Amino acid sequence: MKLKNKKLLITGGTGSFGNAVLARFLDTDHFSEIRIFSRDEKKQDDLRRKLSNPKVKFYIGDVRDYTAVFNAMRGVDYVFHAAALKQVPSCEFFPVEAVKTNVLGTENVLEAAISNNVANVVVLSTDKAVYPINAMGISKAMMEKVLVAKSRNAGNTVISGTRYGNVMASRGSVIPLFVEQIQQGAPLTLTDPNMTRFMMTLEDAVDLVLFAFNNARPGDMFVQKAPAATIEVLAKAVKELYKSDSEIKVIGTRHGEKLYESLLTREEVIKAEDLGEYYRIPADNRDLNYANYFSKGEVDMSKVEDYHSHNTDRLDVEGMKQLLLKLEFIREDVANQ
Repeated sequence: MKLKNKKLLITGGTGSFGNAVLARFLDTDHFSEIRIFSRDEKKQDDLRRKLSNPKVKFYIGDVRDYTAVFNAMRGVDYVFHAAALKQVPSCEFFPVEAVKTNVLGTENVLEAAISNNVANVVVLSTDKAVYPINAMGISKAMMEKVLVAKSRNAGNTVISGTRYGNVMASRGSVIPLFVEQIQQGAPLTLTDPNMTRFMMTLEDAVDLVLFAFNNARPGDMFVQKAPAATIEVLAKAVKELYKSDSEIKVIGTRHGEKLYESLLTREEVIKAEDLGEYYRIPADNRDLNYANYFSKGEVDMSKVEDYHSHNTDRLDVEGMKQLLLKLEFIREDVANQ
C-alpha cells in the first residue's frame, strides 16, 4: 500500500491508538495529512499544542452524527475507525449509549467512507466481541456484523477489521492503575488473580492495522497471535520492576468481566487462515439461501477449541516484565529509580 501523499482520518484520534499512529507517522512522508476526528475539544487542543504540526488537522464531531463524519471524510484516502465506548462497567449501566456509538456510529463511518470513495477502512474491535457477556462486547460484536454487511456492497472501498486483546497502558487499562497505586503506596487491587488477558503493545496494535490495510479483502477480520498472563502475574511483574512492597488486594470481579477472553470463536478457528504472526478470518459471504448449505455438513465443533487467553502462550513474571519494558513510560520510570 502506497501511503505517500495520502490523507488519513482517525476517528477517536485523541485516544491511545491515535497517539500511537501519530508517533509512528508524523515525522515520515507516508501521509501528507492526518485528520483527527473526535468529540473532546480539550484533548484536541492539548494535542494541537503538543504537536504544533501543520500536517495534523483537527475535526470536532461525534461518530453518532453522520453529517459531521461525512464532512470530515471529504478527500480522505484511508480511515482508522477507533472511536468507541470501551469501558465495560459504564457500557453495562448505559447499554444504549454503547449501541449509539459502537454500532450506529460505525455504520455512519462506513456509509460516509463509501459515499466519499475512501479506498480503505479498518475498524478496530476487541476480544470482548467474541462470545460476549457484557454490553460493551455485545455492541462490538454487532459492530463487526455491521462492517461485514457493509463490506459486501461497498463499491471500491475495502472494509476490514482488527480484533485486539488487552492493549497495555491504553486508556483505562490496569497497568497505569497499578503504577499509580504503587506510587501512592496503596495496595494493588486485583479483581481475580486467575483472570487471564491477552497482552499486546500499542506498537503491536498499529502493526496489526497496517497489516490489515495491506492484506485485507472486503469483510476480513485480522487477529494477532499474542501471549497472555494472569492478572496476578501482571501485578507481580509491575511490583518487581518498581521494587515495590505494596500488598496485592483481591476486590472481586467487576460488572460483566470474564475469567478469560477469546480472540477467535471455534467457528472462526475452523476457517481462519494462519498468516504467521496473524490470523485472517474471511467474511461469511453466503446469501440468504441457507438451505443450499445445510446438506454440506460442518466440521465437528466438539473437536475444536476457540483461541483464548487460557490456551495461548502463557507469560511468567519474567516474561511479563520483558513485555512491560517495551512501554516507554515504564522504561523511563525504571531508569529513574
